[in-house]
Amino acid sequence: MAMSGGVDSAVAAARLFDEGREVVGVTLHLWDYAEGTPGSHGRCCAPEDQYDARRTADLLGFPHYTFDRRELFRKAVVDPFVDAYLAGETPSPCASCNRAVKLSVLFELASVLGARKVATGHYARVVRDEFGHAYLAQGRDRRKDQSYFLYAARGDEIERLVFPLGDSSKSEVRAEALSRRLPGANKGESQELCFVGATSAEYVSFVESRANGRLRPGPILDAGGHTVGTHSGVHRFTVGQRKGLGVALGRPAFVNRIDAASGAVHLGDADALARKRLRIEDASLREHVTLPRRARVRVRHGHDEAWASIEEDRGPNDAARRTLAVTFEEPVRAVSPGQVAVFYDEGRVLGGGRIGSAEPPS
Repeated sequence: MAMSGGVDSAVAAARLFDEGREVVGVTLHLWDYAEGTPGSHGRCCAPEDQYDARRTADLLGFPHYTFDRRELFRKAVVDPFVDAYLAGETPSPCASCNRAVKLSVLFELASVLGARKVATGHYARVVRDEFGHAYLAQGRDRRKDQSYFLYAARGDEIERLVFPLGDSSKSEVRAEALSRRLPGANKGESQELCFVGATSAEYVSFVESRANGRLRPGPILDAGGHTVGTHSGVHRFTVGQRKGLGVALGRPAFVNRIDAASGAVHLGDADALARKRLRIEDASLREHVTLPRRARVRVRHGHDEAWASIEEDRGPNDAARRTLAVTFEEPVRAVSPGQVAVFYDEGRVLGGGRIGSAEPPS
């Protein structure tokens, strides 16, 4: 049982224990905060929370272990996060963490510990189609659904995953934690990333502290290509951004495109944010999904999926990593390269991948 020390994983563990499962709690130590960092306690995977995970395991009566995976987390999540912002992209570190760190490490540890199943506190489900094939699926609480971040789980992993909270709402889980008097039952909701604060200023500071001379200043251009300002680095911007642009045009303006090579940040009106076709890089699909096909596609975690066609892409470097082309039936707004696009069919996750480029309607 993956235990972050938060409310969700504590209730998930308690439910498994009530079912008579033989539970072993596992906490991954992924990041260290500087002493006195505000708000660090209670974030997902904050190191202080390993103690709350241990207290939950002791209360329920099953063993608990903490494993140090800080170096892997830095290489697989933190460094690519910084690289993406310096390249003018907007990364999805939680998806990267689940794919490259949490799932891989948890299944590795499960083999060492002799565990047949791996459970997490994610709001997601495992369902089967008419042929008995297992699919990751959205949680019943659509506001808390976390299937988006788990899109890259392989078929053999999905067969072994257990999501005790998949059919519950957050309010039900919170009430259960309180009634059971579980450690940390009153903890606040964890919304920000586990290794950087929630504000844009904290993001900027974090990236700059690790840029190592790679900051890319440049011009800010209006829709006509005229320079209307300058900036100190493309890492300060993301597609769709409206506030904090550092310029005043007398009308609403949004970041429409970021050219990291030249350092140029292009502005436009709201209509200029529309995108029709995406190139998806490093894509993964469930084994039984065939292309081309129509599906609903989510281009960021808070996005309501939109209908699109998905097909193989014949662009460059396909031999190294699978690339797909996604064409929306109606344009979608503010698609950011670096984010993840996830494909759904009636709530089932078909696959997904990193957004490499996004083209406007012709």
